[in-house]
Amino acid sequence: MPKDIPVSNGSFLLNFDSDYQIRDVYFPHIGQENHSSGHPFSFGIWVEGQYSWMGPEWEKDLKYQNNSLVTDVFLKNEALSLELRCSDVVDLDLNIYIKKIEVTNLKDKARQVRLFLSHEFCLYGNDIGGTAYFDPRTSSIIHYKINRYFLINCWAHDQWGVKHFACGRREASGSSGTFNGASNGELNGEASAWGSPHSTIGIWLKLPAAGTTSAYYWMAAGTSYPEVAKLNLEVHNQTPQKLIKRSSKYWQTWVNQDSMQLQGLPKSVTDIFNRSLLILRTQIDNHGAIIAANDSDIVRFGKDTYSYMWGRDGAFVAAALAKAGHSHTCMKYFDFCARILSDEGYLFQHYNPDGSLASNWHSWLVDGNEVLPIQEDSTALTLWALWIHYQSLKDVEFIRPLYNTLIKKAANFLVSYRDPQTLLPLPSYDLWEERYALHTYTVASVIAGLRAATNFANLFQDTSLAENYDSAADEMTEGIRHHLYHDDLKRFARSGSRIERGYKLDEVIDISLLSLATLGVLDHKDPQMIETAQAVREQLWLKTPIEGCARYQGDLYQRAEDGPNDIPGNPWFISTLWLAEYYIDQAENQQELEATLPYLEWCVKNSLPSGVLAEQVHPITGSPLCVSPLTWSHSAFVWTVLRYSEKDKALKKQ
Repeated sequence: MPKDIPVSNGSFLLNFDSDYQIRDVYFPHIGQENHSSGHPFSFGIWVEGQYSWMGPEWEKDLKYQNNSLVTDVFLKNEALSLELRCSDVVDLDLNIYIKKIEVTNLKDKARQVRLFLSHEFCLYGNDIGGTAYFDPRTSSIIHYKINRYFLINCWAHDQWGVKHFACGRREASGSSGTFNGASNGELNGEASAWGSPHSTIGIWLKLPAAGTTSAYYWMAAGTSYPEVAKLNLEVHNQTPQKLIKRSSKYWQTWVNQDSMQLQGLPKSVTDIFNRSLLILRTQIDNHGAIIAANDSDIVRFGKDTYSYMWGRDGAFVAAALAKAGHSHTCMKYFDFCARILSDEGYLFQHYNPDGSLASNWHSWLVDGNEVLPIQEDSTALTLWALWIHYQSLKDVEFIRPLYNTLIKKAANFLVSYRDPQTLLPLPSYDLWEERYALHTYTVASVIAGLRAATNFANLFQDTSLAENYDSAADEMTEGIRHHLYHDDLKRFARSGSRIERGYKLDEVIDISLLSLATLGVLDHKDPQMIETAQAVREQLWLKTPIEGCARYQGDLYQRAEDGPNDIPGNPWFISTLWLAEYYIDQAENQQELEATLPYLEWCVKNSLPSGVLAEQVHPITGSPLCVSPLTWSHSAFVWTVLRYSEKDKALKKQ
């Protein structure tokens, strides 16, 4: 089930699913320690003997307030004659999640409505050794284990504190006993539970005839009882409404802080552009890590997550934010990369948000031979993104300590990790993390990284090193033409496996081949590049009602069982946007530029109502597949929109 509306402040993140249930609770790092383990925190209503959890019987519209990370959720149940308008936010400074609930009575008579909010915590990601209890000192429900505390409280009818509650223990089947009591409109008042506890609170509301009544609910996250009790007091002192308002104002200011005016784009595209900036911010940990995705549903596939920092994804996010005028947001990211870079100068596949090494999907042995289990593009793209960051801020004082700890170490590795005969990079795993070989995309990213390192070396008057980096990039550029161009197919090949004389080429067409132009290695007007791009468009564009661009021929990842067999793969947002970026660069007049708009509009059309972009979509229905949101999708949208705007301005000056 897709995650529609994440809310976050960089330390505390909550994901809602399409049924408006909290499904993921991350604290104190974004992407590390999911304290729900993906279990839904249900939200339901009882009125006049009828009870309903949020689900299919509710009409739902899950969106955000304009240019804000405060949600705007509309819910309606015809059978109950009720409408709800909800606002959700994590305070920008305090680790407090706040929900405002406005309930409208659609009947012309006064009624009592009872709201029920349940909590299925699995603190530290497991359901062993926890405690839930009613705390009379704060009139709240508290869940805790070791150094993780979550305090739940509410306000209604000018009264503070939880008045109706039940704590219970999960049964072996996983069912929660408090739900049964809530279904009868009552909670049993059980004041504590331990082991594998859950809890439910109730908020009783008096609704006037055809009128509206509001309530507030909040959850404070901390590492001790005094910490969450103090946060709870902050809500009392500042009031929930003021906290919501200040966060809304901050995010509106943040997303509009840059004076850049996007040119020649429809409002639907600029709306998703702004939404993408905000979604990206929700996935960035305050200690620097940029997380790929925090959708716990992916755990069902392979028993692992996307809640890691990939150098590849992080670089694209940092570059997009820098180009959009939000360079400061990612300053800690580059410090993070410098800390985790190996002594030899490379990044492993991915890292946990606290900087520790994450699970590695790549083997140290290939065909019985020891190899480095890395995607070399991650290391190279970090340098590429850092130069874009520097161009945005021109803050040499920030770059200076990174020159020795990150830039030179990484660039020296890129120069040394080469085949002594072909002078191309040694094999590594590809950007899709599936194949071990020499990949054209990897070479393009390494060249881009070395060009960035050259610029930094020149900046610090390190002339000999700059010449060394530039020379290596030139040799690799020549090597691409000599070794990775397929004469028979009249285009570049995506990969090559080393043989006695050169490489045996992989003939599968892959969207990543466009990186030769988009990363600035070859001119987009180069005849060999044009032939390659034509093959990509012809062979990877889906001929289904949804359309969109696949990653490569024969892509089976997350392939829908009810999808057609004659497609190259599911359509991905990044693939569609990379195709758009190539044609934007190629455009020589306004008409050619405007012909690329449908690619951006495809992304808008296939976004969720909230503006969230998944990794990929179903080739027939357009429904989101795999994780949602994916930071890479949003960064690609931001980057491509900015490229369009820049090209539009340039053409109008001609």
